[in-house]
Amino acid sequence: MLARALNLPLIVQVSAVFALAMLVPALHAVTLEDYRVARAFFFSAVLGLVALTLIALAMGAAPRQQSDLQSLASLVLAYTVLPLFLALPFYEGLATTRFINAYFEMVSSLTTTGATLFDDPGRLSASLHLWRGLVGWLGGLLIWISAAAVLAPMNLGGFEVATEREPGQGKERLDRFQRASSGRRIARIGGQLAPIYGALTLVLWGALMATGGRPLVAAVHAMSIISTSGISPVGGMENAQSGLAGEALMFGFMLFALSRLTFSADTGAAARRGPRLLHDPEFRLGIALVLGVSVILFARHWLGAWEIDEADNPAQALRALWGGVFTVLSFLSTTGFESASWVAARNWSGLGTPGLVLMGLAIMGGGVATTAGGIKLLRAHALYLHSVRELERLVHPSSVGRTSGRSRRIRREGAFVAWIFFMLFAISLGLVMMILGALGVGFEDALVLTIAALSTTGPLTRAATDTPIALLQLGDWAKLVLGVAMVLGRLETLAIIPLFNPRLWRD
Repeated sequence: MLARALNLPLIVQVSAVFALAMLVPALHAVTLEDYRVARAFFFSAVLGLVALTLIALAMGAAPRQQSDLQSLASLVLAYTVLPLFLALPFYEGLATTRFINAYFEMVSSLTTTGATLFDDPGRLSASLHLWRGLVGWLGGLLIWISAAAVLAPMNLGGFEVATEREPGQGKERLDRFQRASSGRRIARIGGQLAPIYGALTLVLWGALMATGGRPLVAAVHAMSIISTSGISPVGGMENAQSGLAGEALMFGFMLFALSRLTFSADTGAAARRGPRLLHDPEFRLGIALVLGVSVILFARHWLGAWEIDEADNPAQALRALWGGVFTVLSFLSTTGFESASWVAARNWSGLGTPGLVLMGLAIMGGGVATTAGGIKLLRAHALYLHSVRELERLVHPSSVGRTSGRSRRIRREGAFVAWIFFMLFAISLGLVMMILGALGVGFEDALVLTIAALSTTGPLTRAATDTPIALLQLGDWAKLVLGVAMVLGRLETLAIIPLFNPRLWRD
């Protein structure tokens, strides 16, 4: 029975997990005596499980093993078709919105983008907020497992920078990725990572409640931090009631989005002596960005305070510094939470909304094989190494590089592939902006919306502009375009291209 289940298509396995997950908000709604919402989730779960059972039976007694390309195609279906099913209980439970809005909300949550059409948190019940957070949390777990079980064997998702194989092409090797089928590999890696993922979430949830957060708010924020979805049932940190201590806890857990050391043995992490984390290029580059951008913002705060003769207020200066550090890391990890001190810091210095800074951080993104979106730090590191070497050659054209073979590989072939990805990202950015512009969206709003979708940082729609963008007022076609952009940003362009491989359709 288990072997047959493991050989089912990935889309069927993922759909079954989400169908079972619907029972959680159903039970939560029962405890709150919100029986209409409870019925919506319970009936949707039963309907989904019955349909999936019939599909499994219809596939025969011995379903075929799934290849890597077929698993990749299942991922695309999971992010495009599965939200239709996830939107059913949300649509029925809310009962005051159209289905396309519910679909957009589920695509945003599943891709860990976190952009919401409902700016007023009070419009959604507590169980619906829990469902949004749970979908984002499971979406983060899905991409975390898929990065190791599907994208890594195909040298995609950032893994192509540090490997000698071509992106989208696996190499026949007798290693742990080739001995098992795609389904068994996903099950084994999921069994290893899911307990860690759940344990981190439970620890953060308990810690946030200990700092004064309400159980539901703490649970959704904990799931949002671990999955970098940026979903909040209260509209942000200023209403979280966990205070500075809660933000400090979130800050520590957001650091997990800067490093992919769980899979470092196959992704080119530095294999030097001493603590591996300190030698990981992604983590070091991420910390450098957080400290560098925060210091620059703080210096601007400080100069503003000096001009208005309030530089003798150390408490306000520390609040400004902390607000900058927390917010910078939040947007670099593509979570998108703003510190409660962020607005006070801006008012203290007279600094306007630094939208370009936040968008740049979101585009840079976090580490490979993490739940963070964006271009990824490893690609930026590869381009940095290549740039440094080219500058050295300008001064000494006959010089010889002094790096190891792996670093040499990253700064040459890795930098070439990273540059291709940058170009594809830029083309996607321009194309989505053009389509949104043709649909009547203004240039500034189209830029923010496109970057928010492609970097999976939905809170940019509120933080990167002086006036938050009203997503609910967008047209239906604009919402669908943004949904496609979210999926493209989550799976990346290089992961979509192998789906045009004739081998997938010839089978």
